[in-house]
Amino acid sequence: MLIHNYTFRAATPVWEVGTARVMNRTVCFVATLPATDQPVKLAAAASCSFLLTVNGAYVAHGPARCCHGYFRVDEYDLSKYLTKDVNTVALRVASYNVNAFSYLNQPGFLCAEITVGDEIVAATGKDGFKAYPVTERVQKVQRYSFQRTFVETYKLSEGAFDYEVNPNTAATPVEVEPAVAGHFLCRDIPMGEEDEPVSPVSVIHRGQLSYSEKEGYYNSREISDIGPHYLAYRESELDYASHREVGKCDPHDQVDVTEAADTITLPADSYADIEFPCNITGIYEFDLEAEGDGELFIIFDEILLDGQVRLFRMGLSNIITVIAKAGKYRLECAMPHVMKYARIMAKGASMTIKGLRLHHIAFPMSAIRATFGGDDETMKRIYDAALETYRANAVDIYMDCPSRERAGWLCDSFFTSRVEYALTGKSELERAFLQCFILPESFEYIPDGMLPMCYPADHYDKTYIPNWAMWYAVELCEYFTRTGDREFVDGAKDKMYALMNFFGKYENEYGLLENLESWVFLEWSKSNELTQDVSFASNMLYAYMLEGLGKLYGDEALISKAAALKAVINELSMTDSGFYCDNAYRRDGKLVLSGERTESCQYYAFFCNIATPETHPWLWNTLVHDFGYARAEKGLYPEIWPANAFIGNYLRLDLLDRHGLKDELYDNIKGYFTYMADTTGTLWELVASQASCNHGFASHVIHWMNSLGLLKR
Repeated sequence: MLIHNYTFRAATPVWEVGTARVMNRTVCFVATLPATDQPVKLAAAASCSFLLTVNGAYVAHGPARCCHGYFRVDEYDLSKYLTKDVNTVALRVASYNVNAFSYLNQPGFLCAEITVGDEIVAATGKDGFKAYPVTERVQKVQRYSFQRTFVETYKLSEGAFDYEVNPNTAATPVEVEPAVAGHFLCRDIPMGEEDEPVSPVSVIHRGQLSYSEKEGYYNSREISDIGPHYLAYRESELDYASHREVGKCDPHDQVDVTEAADTITLPADSYADIEFPCNITGIYEFDLEAEGDGELFIIFDEILLDGQVRLFRMGLSNIITVIAKAGKYRLECAMPHVMKYARIMAKGASMTIKGLRLHHIAFPMSAIRATFGGDDETMKRIYDAALETYRANAVDIYMDCPSRERAGWLCDSFFTSRVEYALTGKSELERAFLQCFILPESFEYIPDGMLPMCYPADHYDKTYIPNWAMWYAVELCEYFTRTGDREFVDGAKDKMYALMNFFGKYENEYGLLENLESWVFLEWSKSNELTQDVSFASNMLYAYMLEGLGKLYGDEALISKAAALKAVINELSMTDSGFYCDNAYRRDGKLVLSGERTESCQYYAFFCNIATPETHPWLWNTLVHDFGYARAEKGLYPEIWPANAFIGNYLRLDLLDRHGLKDELYDNIKGYFTYMADTTGTLWELVASQASCNHGFASHVIHWMNSLGLLKR
């Protein structure tokens, strides 16, 4: 399989002496450059993430993520940012050293070089960069979520971040040493561009704060389940526990206001709520003036519940904390966060926030070739919500959500990949994403032949989703249809046959997969309770995978095996009611149907070509006309467990699209998504708002709009 290696001309990987394996360590690498008329380029790779600034001005958040042992190199044109006689280029690099779904646990390093024209003027491991410990960021804090790394907590006093803006800083650099990295690859992914920063629309509430100790505080698994399979600082080790400190705050006397948000003045022990134009993903930047020593809390979420910002709503700590001495500061935060609403609380001192903005972290608009071409305003709002959802979840890998996880989940990616192609006519990000699963020879902690459920990620608890590996194969087949990239799919062939060998261990006397292990996942509904001993929906997908890979690799034996499996599923799982039963249990050596029937199982049957409108006309017509977003209101078929957004409802709409039912598809899109678009300006993980309100797969609406002729190029 063709890979595009990247070779640094001079730079070698380095890190601060002795801290490459320390959790949540941040080091800032700084170079100074004179003004020049020549082109100036920075190339940089790092084990986790960096914030790039020039003269204190935000440039980018990077680099693109890759798989174990491989690191993509981001390249930036810095020419337009060199506005002073002497300019300060700063890479604030975070090395997290924990297992997560958002970053791999690999030792910290930076490999970077700057060229002016053809001359290398700074290179790590050589000359031109100095390294400063970012003591402003508190290191021993709690994790942000089970899936991501650490919250952001800052201690600011005179001279904070001076080394990022002052060529003559008095800050003391640290020694660096050679660091462990791996293979460097070209980015091969559209580079994010600097949209206009997004500012809040207005201040919408004000109120007062008092404080009290509570009997208990937020204590989800990322706080309490620390151990060898889940790395973090224990509560007893924390230098600052923002989840507790925020928990002590008692907001009261809330009043509705409508105020400009360019300057937000907060008297001591008060708060202000702000609203952004939509549920936006970005990196915070603001100027802060503290009139005395105090603490500033920014808590945020995608929605309001009962008029309040519920920062722990999704099992995470949506908190940015600034512990400030009296003075003036500028703070650029380290990580992308997601919000439509935020509450800014000043504890102990009056504080003024100026120029608060989010630097949009998103897929570049310059790579998008399609726009909405219809005249239906409701559909336009849904399109805009889907577009923001796609852009937020297609930065460097396909992500499930930009908030709680920032993780590269399979199955989600199947849907998001279609959106990339609809918008750009290309599959560049998809190729890079799929490549991550192919490059490593094996995956530690999961069985040989299996693929990770999400990646790049570390699964120390040995959890995997067998169904998601099937979705990888299904997506691979579609990738080939879109691109004709035979070299890539042939490079994946060994992995695909190893996967099928893995599943072969679970085939019973009927050829059905039985007693699949780990986390068998179908969708967020009753379906997920009906996965053993034989899940017919899982086997429908298995047959679909076998057929697809058989066609992809010209393997008639696989195609025949899939046909036989389809016949067995139809024989064993169809009930007298005309609906497929979800699963069967092994009783006294025989398979006995559970009797449970879910809406999503019926969709799996048609999606995977187990059934067609011609072979099962009654079931097809019933699903088309009696099921959907209004079924509960009509009281139809209450004995059939309803589907959820992920993925049952999406399979439904995709079937309407596949079979050319354009009027029904148009109606279902509006029925399922109007309220989401109107509430957050993004599309959600579930039909209700208890989970992520910005989920990458949900942007698949754009693919259907393309089928409806609503996109123009």
